[in-house]
Amino acid sequence: MTNAPAEHRTDDVQPAARGFASDNQASVHPEILAALAACNDGHQPAYGDDEVTGRLREVVRRHFGEQAEVYPVFNGTGANVVSLQAISEPWSSVICPETAHVNTDECGAAEKFAGLKLVPVPAPDGKLTPEQIEAHASDLDDVHRRRPAGVSITQSTELGTVYTVEETAAVAAAAHERGLRVHMDGARIANAAASLGLPLRALTTDAGVDVLSFGGTKNGLLLGEAVVVLNPDAVRGLPYLRKSSMQLASKMRYVSAQLLALLDGDLWLRNATRANAMAARLAAAARALPGVEITREAEANAVFAIVPKDAAERLRKRFPFYTWDERTGEVRWVCSFDTTEDDVDAFAAALAAELSA
Repeated sequence: MTNAPAEHRTDDVQPAARGFASDNQASVHPEILAALAACNDGHQPAYGDDEVTGRLREVVRRHFGEQAEVYPVFNGTGANVVSLQAISEPWSSVICPETAHVNTDECGAAEKFAGLKLVPVPAPDGKLTPEQIEAHASDLDDVHRRRPAGVSITQSTELGTVYTVEETAAVAAAAHERGLRVHMDGARIANAAASLGLPLRALTTDAGVDVLSFGGTKNGLLLGEAVVVLNPDAVRGLPYLRKSSMQLASKMRYVSAQLLALLDGDLWLRNATRANAMAARLAAAARALPGVEITREAEANAVFAIVPKDAAERLRKRFPFYTWDERTGEVRWVCSFDTTEDDVDAFAAALAAELSA
C-alpha cells in the first residue's frame, strides 16, 4: 500500500486516451526503455567518450556512409540550431519554406543563436523547388544584403508531404551550384523513408544533403535527436557549436542508447511504418464521411482535413488534436507508433457521430 499523498498516487490512474494532436505526445517505446535500463550500469566516460556513443557512431555510418559523424543532442530545435550555425555565418541567410518548423515553431531560435536570417518562401505543398532557390540566391556579393549560405528542407514536411529522392537531389544540386549548403530537418525522416520504401542514405547522403537533424522523439524516444554530418567539408566547428548551444549532454550514453536502439535494428522503420499505416487508415475512414474534406494526401503519418468547426470542437473533447488553419477550419491529425486500429476506428466513429449530431 502506498504512502504517497492521494494527489500523487498513480496506481489507480486510468491511462489517458490516445489522441491525434502530435507524435510528440506518444508514449516511449518499450525497447527504448529497455535500452535505457541496460546502459544504466556502472560508470562510463562523460560527454560522448562512452562505449554506447562509440557504437552509435558505427551504426550511423552503416546507415549514412563512412564519412558520417553523429552528434547526439537533447531536442529537435537544438539539432536545427546547431546544424544551421555550422553551415552559416552571422551575416548569412538560410532559405526555407514558410511552413518550416525552424520558421514557425522554434521561437526564432536559429536567428537568435546563430545570428542568421531565415528567408521563408511560399510553398503550398511544403517543399522548396530549384526555381525558388535560384530566385532567392542572387546577388551573392551584395554587401547590403544577407549573403545566402544554405537552404533548409524538412522531410517529411510540416504539411505531411514527402520529398522524392529526385526532388531532394534537384534542390541540393541547385543549392550547391550556387555555393549553398543543404540542411535537412529530419524530425520525421523515418516516416518519409518508410513512405518511399527506401533506406535513410538514399534520402540524404546520396541525394546531396550536407547535414541532417535526425529525429527520435517523434518515433518512440523519451528524448533525444542527433545532428548527423553527411558532408564534413560543408560544416565548421560543430563540436564547439553543440557545447555553446547547450546541447552537449554530460551523461550522453543515455541519449545515445536510445538512438542506438532505434537504429541498430529496424525499430526506426517498424515504428514509422506503423504510424504511416494508421494515418492511411484514418484518411480513408474520414474521406468516406459526408462533410469531411481531406485537403492533402497522407504521404507520411499526418492527415489534414476540413471539418465543420462545431463538430471539431466537440470531437476534440474526446480526442485531442490541433486546428491547423483557423481561417479555413483545416485540422491536423497525427498518428504515432503506438496508434492502434482500434484508436483509429474509435476516432472515425466519433467523428461520424459528431458530424450527424
